[in-house]
Amino acid sequence: MLKVLIPTIMLFPTIWMSSPKWLWTTATMNSFLIALISLTWLKWTLDTGWTASNTMLATDLLSTPLLILTCWLLPLMILASQNHVSPEPINRQRIYITLLTSLQTFLILAFGATEIIMFYIMFEATLIPTLIIITRWGNQTERLSAGVYFLFYTLAGSLPLLVALLLLQHSSGTLSMLIIQHTEPLPLTTWAHKAWWAGCLIAFLVKMPLYGMHLWLPKAHVEAPVAGSMILAAVLLKLGGYGMMRMMVMLDPLSKQLAYPFIVLALWGIIMTGLVCLRQTDLKSLIAYSSVGHMGLVAGGILIQTPWGFTGAIILMIAHGLTSSALFCLANTSYERTHSRTMILARGMQMALPLATAWWFIANLANLALPPLPNLMGELMIITALFNWSPWTIVLTGAGTLITANYSLYMFITSQRGVIPEHITNLPPSHTREHLLLTLHLIPVILLLMKPEITWGWCY
Repeated sequence: MLKVLIPTIMLFPTIWMSSPKWLWTTATMNSFLIALISLTWLKWTLDTGWTASNTMLATDLLSTPLLILTCWLLPLMILASQNHVSPEPINRQRIYITLLTSLQTFLILAFGATEIIMFYIMFEATLIPTLIIITRWGNQTERLSAGVYFLFYTLAGSLPLLVALLLLQHSSGTLSMLIIQHTEPLPLTTWAHKAWWAGCLIAFLVKMPLYGMHLWLPKAHVEAPVAGSMILAAVLLKLGGYGMMRMMVMLDPLSKQLAYPFIVLALWGIIMTGLVCLRQTDLKSLIAYSSVGHMGLVAGGILIQTPWGFTGAIILMIAHGLTSSALFCLANTSYERTHSRTMILARGMQMALPLATAWWFIANLANLALPPLPNLMGELMIITALFNWSPWTIVLTGAGTLITANYSLYMFITSQRGVIPEHITNLPPSHTREHLLLTLHLIPVILLLMKPEITWGWCY
């Protein structure tokens, strides 16, 4: 754990001491080196469980894929932001990269924490840099209301979790995941216990987000700069899924009774957000709503508490993190050239940028879960687990899958095909930096296809 955490912390002085000319190169190379070091976490034996560097920080087979995804994303965010942040004053550039690095530090500490209260503190700490990135570097004036939505939705969900954790500490005497996993489930019978159960999960359901608690997400995504959208879609939503997986271990007897409305809401959300996507005109908003639908499937897979559901959930979380981040990068490359997120005003890009259209096509196919990509593997495992839990769920999940394919193709055809509008002139060509960025997003997806046990090894 420390072999990644210490170089990440050392990035802070590096950013502030490097010369303006080499700032972006230095930050990209150092963060990419950290990402390569993090790949050493993949070396494990399947029966060891936790690998601890000390009593507070440890990795296991559930947190490792998410930790590697977090480290992998920092160099990609720096690459993606270079074009629109580099014209700014040098100190603002340094602050921007510092915020991205601090976000990675908090996420490493959150996914690596063995104490639930430390996880909670880091879970909340990620709010601060994300909020500054959205409200300071967002594009429109609505960024302030987006920041307020993001802050208050997350805080309103998190306060009951803090009370629930303090009650758990009082009743069990510990908040260490290493110990709680091996203790007997708590005897939960009263209405107070049901309120405690809800307190433990609602913070994570808001963060995922579950349909009905999702209004902050499209606002935050649309107003955030490209790095903010990337980290939100790829990692911050996965904090919710990770937290749910950790907490479900303790909530077992009550979950069998109380999970029903949340599962129904998650599956209904897949269809509703899919239909919203079909009516979208804003490109980033469409990608944001598609994230709500995918995370609804993940929530359903976690809440039924079967090995297949959990495995499918973590595969889909990793695959969706890479795919949606790639889609936001593509949306940003289009926005930088046309200065519009409205698809009808930025259509016909295939004629001008054919190679970028090829990237759009691959990213959209990954989003609609084309076989044999890991997105399909995760979705199939969750759909099968849900069908085994109740055959009626196939109606919702099947319809959701069809709608997902529909809006993914709608997004591709609307933005790429057709005649270029007359107001679009003098388009800059695609840059090597953009092709490298998308290659680094989609290579891990291909590698997961070849060695899927990286993400589901913990299930054994």
